[in-house]
Amino acid sequence: MTEKADTQQRILDIAQHLVQERGFNAFSYADIGQALGIKNASIHYHFPSKTDLGVAMVRRYRERLEGHLSQFQTGEFPAASALENYLVGYRTVVHADGRICLCAALAADYITLPEAIQQEVRAFFQLNEDWLSHVFTKGLEKQELRLTSTPQEAAAVFLATLEGGMLLARSYGDMSRFETIGRQAIQAVLP
Repeated sequence: MTEKADTQQRILDIAQHLVQERGFNAFSYADIGQALGIKNASIHYHFPSKTDLGVAMVRRYRERLEGHLSQFQTGEFPAASALENYLVGYRTVVHADGRICLCAALAADYITLPEAIQQEVRAFFQLNEDWLSHVFTKGLEKQELRLTSTPQEAAAVFLATLEGGMLLARSYGDMSRFETIGRQAIQAVLP
């Protein structure tokens, strides 16, 4: 990785940490600069505006999720295993220090975000819903799952359950709540 690319990734890493912890509107380039020991001008060189930084951050986050999800196509895995792997992926973004999914944090700031970042956040949630809908459709076809609604509706409910579970776990300062909620969400769709 080039020094420029490494600096960009470090900036994105710090920005993501700050958004997951505080929200998009509660950090500045000065916070990133202080954490990395660089000047604001260096950050502006890589990301001319905070919107540019936000778009790049969410896009990178979504692309990483796409890579994770592509490993668990339902043709190769039973639906319950696919959902378990999905939960494992979500578990990695629930931290004891209160940080949660980047897009869950951004959803809380949604109406104050620039349109370009809103679009990226929607694309992240749409990726999740599409993947889950596919898992639920295949799971129904193979009689591996039991749904009381359409696969698309079940996908939205499952995603909302996990995202809400993160917020509750954060509010209580008890990340084990997320695990309990996630396990219950999977159990609810098993026959």
